[in-house]
Amino acid sequence: MMFPHRIFNKAISGEPPSNALMCSIGAAIATVLISEFTVSPLFALVFGSVIAASVHATFAVTATMGRCASQSRFKQPIYLDMIRSHTPAIMGYAFITTFCVLIVSYLMTVVLGHPFPLTMLAFIWGITIGAIGSSTGDVHYGAEREFQQFEFGSGLNASNSGNIVRYAESGLRNGFDNSWFCAKFGGPTTGIAFGMTVFLGSWITTIFDPAKGLSMGWLSVVAGVIIVLILIIWNWKIEVQARKAFGPYKEDKAEEASA
Repeated sequence: MMFPHRIFNKAISGEPPSNALMCSIGAAIATVLISEFTVSPLFALVFGSVIAASVHATFAVTATMGRCASQSRFKQPIYLDMIRSHTPAIMGYAFITTFCVLIVSYLMTVVLGHPFPLTMLAFIWGITIGAIGSSTGDVHYGAEREFQQFEFGSGLNASNSGNIVRYAESGLRNGFDNSWFCAKFGGPTTGIAFGMTVFLGSWITTIFDPAKGLSMGWLSVVAGVIIVLILIIWNWKIEVQARKAFGPYKEDKAEEASA
């Protein structure tokens, strides 16, 4: 409030449900085209991804226009040029995400013979990718970029949640600037986290196959717990090192006095 900006605020319902929705829509359309109309699988996956990207763009436009309209009393205008320029890029990202998920899900269904249908697999992969991107890459592709005026590691007070960085190196900052930051830092981080999740999850059950006996099943559980503990300790050490290198957290004087 009272901080007018030109950033496309398309947050619909969080990344996991949003990605799951568009991947499920694309998979459902592709399934109908393949099974009922005997369309080429490649064309069906592409067409389903296009429809899913269009639905995602519709939700994105209505979300940002609704938020800007509700903040009109706080001098927040609706920049139609910003909406026209950002929407195609949003559709492009949605198409790439949906198409990649549909390809993986289709290969799992046809080649690997997975018992789950295509739509269910796409739904699961959409939630997984959205959750990893939201939880792992968030501090890289949005939070620190939009709140650079606050000290690193100091946290963000709820009253300052709208006080985002609105001015770029030249002119006003928009969603493309944050997307560049996202693609440069958050994208690789999210990709590595997603790859590690898939690899380590499948590696455990491959080495310690629960189908071979109860003892192997328990060994897979123990191996999973050990891997999680190692990742927790590793993450803690990285966070401590980052705080020492880029600015330690300083407690508020009022908090020190009360303590």
